[in-house]
Amino acid sequence: MQMSSSVQSNNIHIPTCNFGQQRHCKSTESSTPLLFRRNVESQRHDSDDDEGNKQKQNASSSYLPPPTLILSTFVAVFGSYVFGTAIGYSSPTQSRIMIDLNLGVSQFSIFGSILTIGAMIGAIVSGTIADYVGRRLAMGFSQLFCILGWLAITSAKDALWLYIGRLLVGCGIGLLSYVVPVYIAEITPKNLRGGFTAVHQLMICCGMSLTYLIGAFVNWRILAVIGIVPCLVQLLSLPFIPDSPRWLAKVGRLKESDSSLQRLRGKNADIYKEANEIRDYTEELQQQTEASIIGLFQLQYLKSLTVGLGLMILQQFGGINGIVFYANSIFISAGFSESIGTIAMVAVKIPMTTLGVFLMDRSGRRPLLLLSAVGTCIGCFLAALSFFLQDIHKWKEVSPILALVGVLVYVGSYSLGMGAIPWVIMSEIFPINVKGSAGSLVTLVNWLCSWIISYAFNFLMTWSSTGTFIGFAVTCGFTILFVAKLVPETKGRTLEEIQASLNSNSTKR
Repeated sequence: MQMSSSVQSNNIHIPTCNFGQQRHCKSTESSTPLLFRRNVESQRHDSDDDEGNKQKQNASSSYLPPPTLILSTFVAVFGSYVFGTAIGYSSPTQSRIMIDLNLGVSQFSIFGSILTIGAMIGAIVSGTIADYVGRRLAMGFSQLFCILGWLAITSAKDALWLYIGRLLVGCGIGLLSYVVPVYIAEITPKNLRGGFTAVHQLMICCGMSLTYLIGAFVNWRILAVIGIVPCLVQLLSLPFIPDSPRWLAKVGRLKESDSSLQRLRGKNADIYKEANEIRDYTEELQQQTEASIIGLFQLQYLKSLTVGLGLMILQQFGGINGIVFYANSIFISAGFSESIGTIAMVAVKIPMTTLGVFLMDRSGRRPLLLLSAVGTCIGCFLAALSFFLQDIHKWKEVSPILALVGVLVYVGSYSLGMGAIPWVIMSEIFPINVKGSAGSLVTLVNWLCSWIISYAFNFLMTWSSTGTFIGFAVTCGFTILFVAKLVPETKGRTLEEIQASLNSNSTKR
């Protein structure tokens, strides 16, 4: 493709060149700020006639994702399914494991929560591994940990091997929880990125829900064996998908980056503009030193870090892992049938998560987050009211139904936005030069908060079921304020545009 030899704007001469010659045209281009060059391109495109703009809009609306993009996303989200099976495993197996291995409540709380300890370990190294070996191989490493963990649980004769297996599975999903949304965000075009990345949460939901249902009918050892299947599916499928073009550009493998992008956009797609944008932005960022976790605490990254960490902390302190880890015990405490409650959760969770996927790139991130936070706040309040009525021995026939409604409203609302969107935004807001360390920190904080909630939940419920859900409701209420004041809308913008606007100095030398 041949472009004109130069663009003239405000008396500044900006050379352009053939796609194949791009990397040799540096001398004049490097003296022009990246954001200014983008503004020049925007002005040039704005001068196109109306007919040309209509043609572009029609082409965009009729765009069909190429098979390689769909396959790559599908393979990646098998890791999300593994994530879901690990989270859902403890709820349907609690009573049988405690009986078979003679465990007390505190011992089973360790088993449930040690998953998050392992996930913290995986989170600490997730960014480093994903940056060093690539997103695709990082997913492969994570599945090796998960397979070993499920095998240990399957053969466990005492609590120790149960803990070791759960810890290993946690290490695997800690790595997956970072690398899957980042990989999907890096391979998808901006008009599909939100929905495709939200499939991560949908598959977590499917894994959790099917584990709930299957666990109601099979032994806990067989359920652990079933957990190995999706691990093997992803592991064996990884050689057939391309690595992230943005990661390949970051490590200097530019030809492979272009080839990967072409495969992901289709063999007849024009990737010139997107490939140049990725390359230019990456080259600008590589002028800076790769930031460590300590280096993240600079003014230029403050907004991204505040948004990323804030969403993860509020997501977990809203109570989600306490509720999904121990759903059966919540229904029993409320005087409701655990089997009916579990089936009702599944019936709500999957459709609401699917709806969130479809709305992600239509309504935007912020409106869905606000609606989701309002719903989780109402759900927690209804559950708290149910336990309060139970405590004062009023409306005994109504309180179990109220608890079920509260949990279902909470789970449905969480599935609509709070489950997926913090991970989507985390994958969008950090520049490539800090994405590894920032992603590790954000994922670590998420799992640390998850551990606190999952370990303390049974003890909090023993102390006061009403107080526990009131605390969750207050956190969800604070989430509404946080999203309204601080969280940016990222819908319809490229990763480079989002990162340049949030991290104002990240592309300055």
